[in-house]
Parts: sequence; structure tokens; C-alpha cells
Amino acid sequence: MRIRTIVYGLLLCWMPMCLAEAEKQPLKALSYGNMLNWLVGLLLVLGIFFLCVWSMRKVNGLVVNNADKMRVVGGLSLGMREKVVLLQVGKKQLLLGVTPGRIDTLHVLEGEDCLNTETPQVNIAESGFAKHLLQAIQARKGRVDA
Repeated sequence: MRIRTIVYGLLLCWMPMCLAEAEKQPLKALSYGNMLNWLVGLLLVLGIFFLCVWSMRKVNGLVVNNADKMRVVGGLSLGMREKVVLLQVGKKQLLLGVTPGRIDTLHVLEGEDCLNTETPQVNIAESGFAKHLLQAIQARKGRVDA
């Protein structure tokens, strides 16, 4: 409590000196050259930002191509932070124990022992949303062509 009082007292003594120095400095007029420098700097920073975003998407896109070789078959939550996950890797299935600190292989299933051997084929065109979307696209094409 005593330290806080000392710090506040020093800040109150220091503030009038800062204000006095701020009043001494003349105000500069804003010129087109200054605005042009700011604009070029902003465009440069935004360009670097979008270049980084584009490169991250390209790098992450390379990893996604191997997603068909490995997939999560199922999982079961054992508590707030613990899970058991069944992972399909090629023709093997791994039963993994997942906690915040580590991942352990509990069991490996191969060949006839695998729990779920068929791969689910999802037909996107059969879902309700996809049907409505296709109808809307066809209706819009009909309006554009007419």
C-alpha cells in the first residue's frame, strides 16, 4: 500500500513536466507527402500480411492431401479432459488414450480384429441443404439465361 502511494505521487509530479514539454513542441501541418508515406507503409504491411496468409494456406493444403490415409473412426469421452479415440491408419486401427499431457497407444487392431472396416461414403447430393442449394443455383441460372 505504501509503495502504491509513492508510485502515484511520482506520477503526479512527473505529469506536469510532460505536459509542459508537449506544449513547447510546435504542431506540424499534415502534408500530402506524410499521407503518402503512411499509405505506402500500410499497403506494404497489408501485402506482407496477405502473403503470409496465402503461404500458410498453401502449406496447410499440402498436409490435408494425406487425410484419406488416416481418419478418426470414433471416440469416447471418459471425463472432462480424457478421451479414448479409435483411429484408422491404412489397414490398422489404433485405440488411443488422449489426455492434455500425452497420447498413449492402448491397443492395435489389425486384419480381422478391426472394429469398423467399411469406409462411410457420404453422398452430399442426398442431404436437404444440398438439394435446396442445387435448386437455387438452377433457378438463378434459369433467370440469367432467359
